[in-house]
Amino acid sequence: MRKKLISTLLCVSMMTFMLVGCGSTDDKTDSSSSSNQSTTQQDSSSDNTDSKKLIKVGVVNNDPNESGYRTANDKDLKAKFTEANGYEASFVYGKTNDEQIKAAQQLVQNGVNYLLLSAADTSGWDSVLKEAEAAGTKVILYDRTIDADESLYAASIVSDMDKEGQTAVDWLKKQNLKEYKILHIQGQMGTAAQKGRSAALDAAVKSEGWELVVQQTANWKTEQAQQIVQSAIDSKKSFNVIYAENDDMAKGAVAALDKANISHGVGKDVIIMGFDCNKFALREVLAKNWNYDGQCNPFQSGYIEDVIKKLEAGETIEEKKIVMDEKGFDAETITQEDIDQFGIGE
Repeated sequence: MRKKLISTLLCVSMMTFMLVGCGSTDDKTDSSSSSNQSTTQQDSSSDNTDSKKLIKVGVVNNDPNESGYRTANDKDLKAKFTEANGYEASFVYGKTNDEQIKAAQQLVQNGVNYLLLSAADTSGWDSVLKEAEAAGTKVILYDRTIDADESLYAASIVSDMDKEGQTAVDWLKKQNLKEYKILHIQGQMGTAAQKGRSAALDAAVKSEGWELVVQQTANWKTEQAQQIVQSAIDSKKSFNVIYAENDDMAKGAVAALDKANISHGVGKDVIIMGFDCNKFALREVLAKNWNYDGQCNPFQSGYIEDVIKKLEAGETIEEKKIVMDEKGFDAETITQEDIDQFGIGE
């Protein structure tokens, strides 16, 4: 009987031990599961925090294939506004205001913190800027100015296109030609670059009595410029200056001259003038095949980021218009060092 009682007690004791043991195992499993969930939530929260730290930037630009200048400009912006540098960037392109306006409106609706705008045309932007203001999106103009009240944008980081044109025209005046018969090849009509570079020449033609043999747009394109000059040659028009509003059009103009065996450059039949300072153009100036090239600085991302950092720190941008330093290069004075320092592209 006693043995039977002891045996019974031992069984009860073992069962109790086993139950306690199973309960402990279950508690550990639940604790581990809870810990894993907590870790997962923390990682997710951390990811969200990192995501929130990224500054959302919407970049509206012109066609990157428009010219060597535009290619360099687009590359510069993409190198700066990266996730590694703290940005979530969207890049859109448009050849016309209508295309760009739709893209800009979509970026504002998507909630970008900053809208960076290089406008195809100077007019028609008020509605977009007001939509951005209402949404809390700060607008920074770059490369080109627009016709809008300064209160509607945070800063304007631009080349002084009027000054670029005036610098080139002042250089041309100093050549003291016996007569000025000019083929004027314009860029895309309505752009700030076209307006500024054309205005200076138009004023000089009027004040100096120069002759505009041809004044026609080639829309920044090499082939179109070549066709314009070829047409002038075929029409037996007399000219001694080609004022092309970018390097690509100057290149096309020169191709037409070469085809017709018309000499160009220093001491030759036709003076060649371009803008933008592509390396290929500056090499032609150095070789005295071209006479002049006006600088237009495409490297604006550093200026833009400085503005963004100030705004993020709550600072006021006192000088809204930030104009980059630019110069003109003459075949008689340009050096290889100038090409290395100021040339764009290859």
